[in-house]
Formats: sequence, structure tokens, C-alpha cells
Amino acid sequence: MENTRAEGDDLMEDYVECLMSLDTNTRPGENDNTILPVPAEEPTSIPVGITEQPPTKKIAPVGTEEPKEPTLGMEFESDEAAKAFYNDYARRLGFPFRVGRSRRSKGVEEVLIMKRFVCSKEGIYRKKPSGEGTRKRERISMREGCKAMMEVIRDSDRWVVSKLETAHNHHLGTSSRVGYLRARGFIDTCDKARIVASDAMTLLRQNAFGERGDAQGLVDYFKRMQAENPAFFYAIQVDSNSCVTNSFWADAKARSAYNYFGDAVTFDTTYKKNKYMMPFVTFSGVNHHLQPVIFGCALLIDETEYSFIWLFETWLAAMGGRPPVSLVTDQNRAMTAAIAKVFPNTRHRFCKWLILSRSKQKLAHVYSAHPTLRGELEKCVIESETVQAFEMAWASIIDKYDLRKNTWLQALFNIRHRWIPLYLKDTFFAELSPTQKLETTNDFYKKYFNTKTALKVFLTQFELAMASRYEDEAQADADTMCTKPVLKTASPIEKQAATIYTRVVFNKFQQEFVESLGYNVYKIKDGTVSKFSVARDEDSLETFIVTYNSTKKTATCTCRNFEFSGILCQHILGVFLMVDLHMLPEEYFLKRWTRHAKSCAILDEHSVELQSSSQESITSRYNDLCRDAIKCAEKGATSIEIYKAAKDVFQKAFTDIIAFEKNAGRGAQRDAININEEIAIDDAMNGQALQDPERKWNCLPEEIQDCNLQEHVI
Repeated sequence: MENTRAEGDDLMEDYVECLMSLDTNTRPGENDNTILPVPAEEPTSIPVGITEQPPTKKIAPVGTEEPKEPTLGMEFESDEAAKAFYNDYARRLGFPFRVGRSRRSKGVEEVLIMKRFVCSKEGIYRKKPSGEGTRKRERISMREGCKAMMEVIRDSDRWVVSKLETAHNHHLGTSSRVGYLRARGFIDTCDKARIVASDAMTLLRQNAFGERGDAQGLVDYFKRMQAENPAFFYAIQVDSNSCVTNSFWADAKARSAYNYFGDAVTFDTTYKKNKYMMPFVTFSGVNHHLQPVIFGCALLIDETEYSFIWLFETWLAAMGGRPPVSLVTDQNRAMTAAIAKVFPNTRHRFCKWLILSRSKQKLAHVYSAHPTLRGELEKCVIESETVQAFEMAWASIIDKYDLRKNTWLQALFNIRHRWIPLYLKDTFFAELSPTQKLETTNDFYKKYFNTKTALKVFLTQFELAMASRYEDEAQADADTMCTKPVLKTASPIEKQAATIYTRVVFNKFQQEFVESLGYNVYKIKDGTVSKFSVARDEDSLETFIVTYNSTKKTATCTCRNFEFSGILCQHILGVFLMVDLHMLPEEYFLKRWTRHAKSCAILDEHSVELQSSSQESITSRYNDLCRDAIKCAEKGATSIEIYKAAKDVFQKAFTDIIAFEKNAGRGAQRDAININEEIAIDDAMNGQALQDPERKWNCLPEEIQDCNLQEHVI
């Protein structure tokens, strides 16, 4: 229990440090001294394949040489520069390191003159004798007497490598997460640095692939799934030792769902809350029935910035290259940096539920002393309707419980623009209620398992759970189409909404509509574009301003609820009732919330956007056609009659493609001859150069095959 509490405190300290250091206008690596690894080459995403994770490089100005091996006499500008170099070197070889020794000059100033960086397996562990009657928990030592080290000494204004040993007496594993964390200031002491990255990754790999860490079962699963459905997408990332570090997959239904509901996405990494759970992460969202939908899954063993970049770019390729409008994640510095690079135009927000959950741990002693604090804090975050109301409630809580010196709460308030929904209301997040919460992967795991489980068993149960979700969606569709909701007013607006929205979304709209009847609405500005003040009572601090355009029959509200959730707020509805508007304009019914969210008159609404990118490679064209085929299959399977018609259409389309392919082949043959042979003008006029139909044709299929191979080689 003591160890668990200590680990939790360490995580909290790291988390607060991340939060305190974040700046929305600065990416990590800019204006600070941290060292962020960057990929040696641009990552590649393909439907099927294995990507090798290249060794990382030290960030350096353009024109700087590749990272070198350490040598005697090598010079650095400072001891920190030497440490950064050795950190990069240790990561590339795959071993954790620490500062073994340092020495200062004698005298008043005591200037640092020597620093020695050693492998974390340096030295021999010696058990300290304990007093009689005392029992101490045995600690596992990682020290194996390794001699590898680099020592630098100060020489005037430079630091020079004076001693060096590069040989290790142990196996070198994958990239060190400890070195990664230490370089960013997440691990400040040698005690914390005892957690070896290679050991941590080994544990994650064992959680995912079993005791032997064999990933062949996962590869077999991917092959089987793709054999059953060619639209199944997967990609695998390996390190320099050919060990699987990360893998991603998305089935046809997940890729199809993203076309309809991929505007707001949550990246779920809650597996970290369960020590038994494998490193299973998901991209998810909500459908038009407010049910959770999956857009892709991954096993994330390596959590460096490069790995996140690889995962996000791979997922984006699987989803057709269209990024989401908004993305909700846990707070993680490497993840945040990767999101800024891969999704520069996506609004990124930290999950409020995860932050509140961590607050229960970080403020446990305060909650114990003040039982009402937790409820007041959560109410402040969840129920405040304006920024002013939130900040006043927060300040009141801080003063009431004398928490001004609490670093955790101060850190959270400093980054309130990154996780409090009130500050992000101008962006769509598909949240119809402040209490809306998706089932997490950790919730799923605890629902079906209570200890470690094999990957095969986990994936089987996950497939069954997804099948159950699809059945729930079909049932919700049937309920929406076959039953009528109970109306609470005689308003034509409520009746109109009942015929357009799905049942659950209409219930949310109806709640807003009924609430609008209890507001006081006052016109504060006349004209074609008028303004109204909307409040529950005259003394309310939460007053909203609605701007109404009488010509276009449109309105906007300072609460920005429509922009955030996609349904009209009670304030605008109150104004519409006052101006006697009988029907809502079509633009106020967001298609993704309607009963026809998954219907469209054309095959691909984004065909214009994808046209240029789909011509770049076979992979892009393949993915684009798969998306079209999935849509046809969804429509074709709805009834026997439509199924038969769809089969006939597919057969005709396939016949046309074969015929076009033959014609294109003849054109390619002529092109190959014209390009590869020098033809005299006279011969060309007489047609003599084209009399041999076999000339140059035999090499063409081989050339095409080579081109296809290059498209799939990583």
C-alpha cells in the first residue's frame, strides 16, 4: 500500500509539473532546455505492414551532423550539453543512465568541475543491515556491476570527455523511457530513476503479449481479420531490434463510423489506471444516439513523442486523412507535442473527468478534512454556466478551505483554458450535457476481467462487446423510426424537432426547449440585427446575450452552446419564442444528431477533398475505394431486394473495371514503346517501328510489379 501511494504521488508530481510548464503558444522544445527526440525520417502509414522505428536524433540547428559516438577529448559547451548528448546516445543504444558522480572545486564558490554519467546498472547492490525486530520490504536492485560511463571535466569555458567506457556487461534493450523522462525534468532524483525503462516496457509487452512477449498472435489476428474483410486496416511499428513497439488497427465499421461521427474524438489511455490491463488505447466518439463508437484501437508499448506521431498519422491515414474538429485526451507532454504536429488545426482539450479523478488522489488529505470540498469542486467545474460564475465559485472554494498554497489546484487553474469546457465553447465537442461521460477502456476491462488476461481472450471479448454495441445502435434506430416521442407543448418547433432528431437527442432538445419557457427575455437593441438579454431572474449573475437576425432568422448566444454541442440552447429558443418564430432553419439541425445521420445522396461527401490525395499512391486509392465499398455494403444489406440489386450493380461495375483495365493496358503498352525506343521519323510515318507487338511489352508487367512493390515497402 505504501509503495502504491508513493508511486501515485510521483505521478501526481510529474503531472503537475507538466501542467505548470505548458504554454498554449509554445510547443515543447521551444524556449526551454528540454531535449525532445525527433524521428530520423518521416513515418510511413500503410494499411498492412511493419514500420521500423528509427533511432531518435538530438534536436540541433539545420546543418548539424548526425549524433556521434562519444570519444575521448570530445568537447561540449556545458555539463548539461554533455548530459543531453549522453541521453541521446543512451536512448539510441537502449540503456538507462544516471549521474554517478560529480565534484566541485574547493574554496568559497565551489564550482562544479566534474560530472560522470554511468549506466544505471553500474555498481553492486549491498543489502543494508536492519535492526532486530524491524522488517523492511525487499527492493529489487537493477545494478549488475556495469562499467559503461562517460566522465566530463571543466576546462576553462568548455567541458571535455576525460574518461570513457562504452562496453556494457548486460543486454541492451529498447529506448529508455527513464532517460526520456529525466531529460524533461520529470525525474529529479536517483531514487525515481531506479525505474528502468526497458523493464517498464518489458512489463507492458508482457501484459500485451504474455510472458514471452510474443507478438505473433497479434499479427495472426490482423491477417485473419483482413482475410475476412479487406477493408480492415492495420499497421505495426518495430524498433531497431525488430521488437513490436506499437500497433494499430481499425475494422470496416470503425472506419465507416468515422465518416459520420468523427468530428469529435476522444483518445482513451485509461489503461494506465489498471496495473493488470494491457496498454490498449482507443480512438472513440459518440453516434447520433449518444452511444460510444470506436474509430480505431492500438497497443501502445512505447510512449515517446515519435511513437505518438506514428500512431496519430497512421490513424489519420486509416480515416481518410480528415482530422477531427476536436480531440480530448489525458494530459501527457509527449502526446501533446505530437498532437500539435499531426493535428495543428484540431482543438485539443484535456479530459475533465481524468483530472477530477486525479484530484481525488492528490487532495485525499484535504477531502478527508473537509468532506464537502469534493462535491463543491466538481459542481464548480461541471455546473457553472459562465466563465465569470466558474471563476467566482473557484475563488470562493479556495478561500473557504484556505487552499491558496495548494500547488495542485493552482496548476489546474493556470491551465483552465485547456480542460474547463466553458473556455472551449467556440469549438464542437459533441457534448449535449455537462455530465456526459463515455465508457472508458478501463471501465470495459473491469467489467469483464479482474486480473491479467491473454491478448487473444481480450480481443475476443472486445469483439463481442463491439457487436453488442452495433446491436444497440440498430435497436435505437428502430425505436426512433417506429415510435413517437411524447410532446410537452403545442409548439410547432418542438414538433419539428421530434421528426428530425433521434429519440435521445430530441430528449435533450426538449429539455432545453422546456427550460427556455422559464427565462426572462428583454430586448436591449432594436434593428434588423437586434440583441436580447436572457436570464432566469432579474438578479441572476448568469445573464446571456442573444443576437438575432430577423432577415435570416438566425441567432447566436454568448453561451456558445450550439457551437459546442450542436443543439440550440434554451436562451436562443427563448428568443425564438418571443419573436414568434414557428419553424427552425435547417442549419440548426446538425446532421450527425438526426435520424438520417448515416444517409447521404452521394457516395462520398468528401470526394473533392480526397481526390488529390487519393492519386498519390496505391495505398491512398485502395483506402478511398474501400470506404466507398463499405458504404455500398451498408446500404445493400438492409433487405433481400436491395442486396440482390447491389450484387448486380457490383458485378456490372467489376466487369466495367476489367474492360477499362484492358484498354488502359494497351495504352500503357504504346506509352512504353514510345518512351523507351528511339523511332526514326520516317519509320514512324510508315508504321514500321510498331510492327513487332512483343517489343518492350515483356518488361512492362515487371515494371508495374516493381512500382506496386515500392508502394508497400516500408
